[in-house]
Amino acid sequence: MNEKRKSIGKTLLIGSASFILMICLFMGALGFQTYYNGTIDKYQTYLRDALQLAMTKIDGDDLAKCIETKTKSESFEEAQDFLNTIKENYDIEYIYVVKPLNTNESDNMMDVMAGITAEEKATDIEFYSVTLGRLTGTDYSAEVAGRYLDAMNADDVTYFTNKTEFGYDYTGVMPIKNKAGKPVSVLAIDISMSEIQNVFFKYLSLLILEIAVISAVALSILYSWLQNRVVKPIKSLENTSVSFVESYKNTDDPNQLKFIDPQISTNDEMEVLSIALTDTFTSMKKYMTDLLSVTKEKERIGAELNVAKNIQADMLPRIFPAFPERDEFDIFASMDPAKEVGGDFYDFFMIDDKHIGLVMADVSGKGVPAALFMVISKTLIKNRAMMGGTPSEILEDVNNQLCEGNEAELFVTVWFAILDITTGKGLAANGGHEHPALRRKDGSFELVVYPHSPIVGTMEGMRFKQHEFELNPGDTVFVYTDGVPEATDANKELYGTDRMLEALNSNPKADVNELLHNVRTSVDKFVGEADQFDDLTMLAFEYKGPDNKE
Repeated sequence: MNEKRKSIGKTLLIGSASFILMICLFMGALGFQTYYNGTIDKYQTYLRDALQLAMTKIDGDDLAKCIETKTKSESFEEAQDFLNTIKENYDIEYIYVVKPLNTNESDNMMDVMAGITAEEKATDIEFYSVTLGRLTGTDYSAEVAGRYLDAMNADDVTYFTNKTEFGYDYTGVMPIKNKAGKPVSVLAIDISMSEIQNVFFKYLSLLILEIAVISAVALSILYSWLQNRVVKPIKSLENTSVSFVESYKNTDDPNQLKFIDPQISTNDEMEVLSIALTDTFTSMKKYMTDLLSVTKEKERIGAELNVAKNIQADMLPRIFPAFPERDEFDIFASMDPAKEVGGDFYDFFMIDDKHIGLVMADVSGKGVPAALFMVISKTLIKNRAMMGGTPSEILEDVNNQLCEGNEAELFVTVWFAILDITTGKGLAANGGHEHPALRRKDGSFELVVYPHSPIVGTMEGMRFKQHEFELNPGDTVFVYTDGVPEATDANKELYGTDRMLEALNSNPKADVNELLHNVRTSVDKFVGEADQFDDLTMLAFEYKGPDNKE
């Protein structure tokens, strides 16, 4: 056994701890957000009440006249005294009236009045006093001045954080208007952000402590539960499995296999698993005894079929996109054999820089003989095509070669086309194969029906017809083997080409991969639980044109 393997107990503990911590953090974050919003609401209410109280002693028309003449009236002095009283009795940092002028970097605000406590008068009257009409110089940045300017034109109290030469504050601003409703200046109250931050810090510290305590308690309880109800039973099951596996490695005799009863009595799923494991090992021992006499032969056959399957799969191009450097077309194909190996095959290959060869074929019969004949047929077609010639010439030569020594009398139906990807013009020959389906750009898929040539591999000297065709940018060709239209459901009904065209036209503008997926899904739905009778092979080719740029 690997001594460096991870312990399931540690893994469960770490996972559980992470989960508990995530829950606690989530709940803590939610709680903090709720507390934060509540605290901010409380401060905003506090500021609004103080601002509304101060506004009861401010006459907008009189204040406008005082600002204009830079002289203090009796009403102005009463308002000043009232601001002083509020400053004395409210827990605020500043209360003041200013007139925002512009958003320049300097001289953007005018002082009007400010509340000052008796203690402030005694300590630094020059710092706390405000001169009516004095421009504030560079005390307020353009950004901050803009906030006050916006607040003066607002209809209600405006709140914002405010960094100035006087500190970092949370500010509430209310516009002062005359009887005509025109803003004259603004009344503002500052609360130090350090005070608010201290409140949040205390709450956050308490929250972190609570999360740590809850996590530790929950983790301790969970660890104890995991040890007794999960880890120990799993360890027991592990020992049973390891002893069985070790005895299996050291003997070829199923009767020598060792099995240790895990003896789990938890009255839950672990006990059910223990019983199931015991039954499994017992059945496995019996099965291995019965299987010993036939295993070698089946392994040999299975290995050979697996090799044949891999060889066949490797013969077909399976990497998509097949030609990522080519923008003129897109292609996709698939082959699903009815048995371990099949007789269908497809192929596509660049004959030269301008021409691509497309092949769809179906060998008679099933299983290994058909697969071998498929390998030969595919190789002959491609090799002959690379030598040059038309589809009819190529199939004639391939037919003659397949007929030589064909004592098994196998044959193959072939649809073979060569397309000039610079013009969209091509030649195609059909040796007894299914009719292809074609969709013109913005159209629907339709079968292209024309007379067939003979099946390939039946008689030497056969001649094959070919026909010209032309693809325009956006056109798509779909070719397939008879495994598609001849797919059969439980009632022995054939799938047919009508259903195939319906599946293609369910989304005719889909890419080539999706087209094949739509047809296969339709076939599977139609066939249902019935066995796959024949190999099912499809290929879709979309011509995009020589000027296409991805």
